Amino acid sequence: MRRRLSRRRAGEAGAGLRATEAHLRKEKNSAKSAAIRVGVGGWTFAPWRGAFYPQGLPHAQELAYASAHLTSIEINGTFYRTQTPATFRKWAQETPDGFMFSVKGPRYVTHRHALKEAGESIRRFCDSGVVELGDRLGPILWQFAPTKKFNEADFGGFLELLPREWAGHALRHVLEVRHDSFRTAGFTALLRAFDTPVVFTEHRTYPAIADVTGSFIYARLQMGEDSVPTGYPPAALDAWAQRVHIWAAGQEPDDLPRVEPDRHASVRPREVFVYFIHEGKVRAPAAAMALIERLRRA
Repeated sequence: MRRRLSRRRAGEAGAGLRATEAHLRKEKNSAKSAAIRVGVGGWTFAPWRGAFYPQGLPHAQELAYASAHLTSIEINGTFYRTQTPATFRKWAQETPDGFMFSVKGPRYVTHRHALKEAGESIRRFCDSGVVELGDRLGPILWQFAPTKKFNEADFGGFLELLPREWAGHALRHVLEVRHDSFRTAGFTALLRAFDTPVVFTEHRTYPAIADVTGSFIYARLQMGEDSVPTGYPPAALDAWAQRVHIWAAGQEPDDLPRVEPDRHASVRPREVFVYFIHEGKVRAPAAAMALIERLRRA
C-alpha cells in the first residue's frame, strides 16, 4: 500500500531523516550539493494579485516579479498550445541570471493511444522554439493522463523518441505518471536505462514514486492548503527542506515510498527541482518562498 506523509505526521517526519542528515554533515567538507530550484506552476493567476503580486503591479511585469522571488517556474501554457520562438525569447529576457524554467510538453504528444508514434509531434514541439530559452531552459515535463496505464513496449518506444539535443542545446526530460500500474520495477528499470527521472508526486490520488532513476530530481508538491499562510505547515516545510538537501547531496530520503526500496541510486550530487502545484494554489508562491528561505538558512 502506498505510504503518504500526512499533515498529522509532518511534525514527526524529521526524525526519519536525522540519520541521513548526520551522515551528510560528516561529509560536508568532501561532498558537494547540486543546485536546488524551487517554484510554482505558471505565473498568471488572478488570485495571486494582491496575495503574491503587489496591488497595481502591471500584468506584463508579473513574470519579472515572480522570477525575482522564486528560482524556477514550470511553464504550463506549452501543454495547451504551441508557443513561438519570440515568446520563449521574451520569457528568457524577463528573468534574472540563474533562473530556470521547466517546460510542460504538449498534450498532443502525451494524450495519445500509441506513444511510440509520437515522433513527428515531438519534433513539432522542439521546433516551436523552446531552445530559445537558452540557459533558462530546464527539464521538459511529459505529463500523462490518470487513465494512461503502463505499457513497457509503448513507453520504451516513447523514451527512444525523446531527443537529448536540439539545435545545439542539451535537452533533459522527466515523466509524470498518474496511474498505479506504473508502480512496478519494470517502469523504474526502463527509466533508469534511459537516465530519465520520474516525478515524485505528493498527491492524494496519484502514485508517489521516489525511486531515483535519472541525473536530477523533480518533485511536485500538491497537498498545500490556502488556509495555511505558507501553503504547507512549518513542520512540513522543514521536512521537505531536509529531503531536498539530501537529494541534492546525492542521497535518498528514507521516508518516501519507492517501488524498489532495496535498490539505491549511485551517490552523486543531483540538481533538484521542486514545484508547489494545484491544491493551495493561492498560497503556492508563499510555500515556495518559505522553502527557499529554509534551504538558504541550512
